Amino acid sequence: MIGFRGTRNTDGRPKGSQNKDTTVIRNCFQLLVENNLEQLDVDLKKLEPKDRIKAVLDLAKFVIPLLKATELTTSTLETAFNPILLTITTKEDIELMAKKFNEQY
Repeated sequence: MIGFRGTRNTDGRPKGSQNKDTTVIRNCFQLLVENNLEQLDVDLKKLEPKDRIKAVLDLAKFVIPLLKATELTTSTLETAFNPILLTITTKEDIELMAKKFNEQY
């Protein structure tokens, strides 16, 4: 391959900058919500409790970022920890277990 052919769009949107239309729409939606907070509060209070909770959680998606689910694999944790099970009934058992522990570690 020789390389880039053609002309580059030097007047395009810089990498990482927001789309102008998206910014305008977000600002308009924010104004719409801000101007109707009292009515929104009245409407929410008219809902049944379970519907009110659902509505609040649905609205929260626009304000609070969603967290990604993560998975924890325990393959390394299983080998890193060796559980020690002790059944102690007498003084001799305690001394024997202490001796075995000291020998092992």
